[in-house]
Amino acid sequence: MIKSIKAREILDSRGEPTLEVSMETGEGVFTSSVPSGASKGSYEVGELRDGDGRYKGKGVLKAVESVNDVIAKRLKGKDPSRADYEMLKIGKSALGGNAVLGVSMCACRASAAKEGVPLYKHISSLSREDVSVPRPCFNIVNGGAHAGGGVDFQEFMIVPDKGFFAENLRCGSETYHTLKSELESIYGKSSVNVGDEGGFVPIAKDHKEVLEILGKITDSDIFIDVAAGEFMEDEKYRLGEKLLSEEEIVSIYKEIIDSYNVKGIEDPFGEDSFSGWEKLKQEIGEDVLIIGDDLLATNMQRMRRAKNLCNAMILKINQIGTIKEAIDAASFARDMSWEVVVSHRSGETNDDFIADLAVGLGADYIKSGAPARGERVAKYNRLSLIEKML
Repeated sequence: MIKSIKAREILDSRGEPTLEVSMETGEGVFTSSVPSGASKGSYEVGELRDGDGRYKGKGVLKAVESVNDVIAKRLKGKDPSRADYEMLKIGKSALGGNAVLGVSMCACRASAAKEGVPLYKHISSLSREDVSVPRPCFNIVNGGAHAGGGVDFQEFMIVPDKGFFAENLRCGSETYHTLKSELESIYGKSSVNVGDEGGFVPIAKDHKEVLEILGKITDSDIFIDVAAGEFMEDEKYRLGEKLLSEEEIVSIYKEIIDSYNVKGIEDPFGEDSFSGWEKLKQEIGEDVLIIGDDLLATNMQRMRRAKNLCNAMILKINQIGTIKEAIDAASFARDMSWEVVVSHRSGETNDDFIADLAVGLGADYIKSGAPARGERVAKYNRLSLIEKML
């Protein structure tokens, strides 16, 4: 049974406030911390922020109060397996999605401890999926909202397929360091500054230049997170100096797919630009993963609407708020024969929960940034350990 729950304000990897939550049960004390995104879709569950002068309005003391004064009292004496249901009864909008998620993660960990199993096995029992270690998507070049450079696309990821996670991790690390040397030789040392997720921010003129470099140094699959909603203007898309229609940007995606080893495109259109998604699906079929993130927001209502628009989903626990709902969304994706990509956020902590989540869901892929920076590597190191355990 839950004895106590306590939250406090900490800083994430961008130096902005977030929550750390601790839950005490008969099995011990379980602690979790909450991520936050820079590039957010409008359908994500809302965070509770203070909006005052502290931390430029981004403080989370109201969310801390929500945990300590409301959620803790509601859940005291209850089994941790009931936590998500009880919070959903109160309502995520009233409690704050960030407050709810911190408690939900703790409750999931406490439930695993009560069962005497690793976290990933507990999640597997909830999802009814076989455990498996996902392929990592290493974000080795950052652009868009994660970087502030001249490249509009937000993420360029390499996705090795060497059979074992440890070998994929080695490949990702080696490619990352090869890329560093290559960028230094082309653009100079300033090009190996890194963005929010640890990827380099080269002084490249556009996405093609980045893809040419990646094609030179690796034969791994490439995924791109376009995050097109970030550069939409009146139903068109501004790439550099050009304002493009849906048809024109579909042609760009087709050219990329034909010319480079691109096997996945995430958020190629805005979250409500359904006609663009339809056009792209018709043009490229099932040969390439069309991955919904802002389009879906880990929300089954949005997923139902997008059934014929994509064939893979990004799963972010802080988009939806509770682990129960995240697991339900993954199961729904499987029912539609979609692939599942468990993802971190650009504002992260050293919490490695999503590594166990990806394994317990039998996810196809995991995004956790570059193979660098502690808050990114924490997830990859946990996956390496899980692979040894399995």
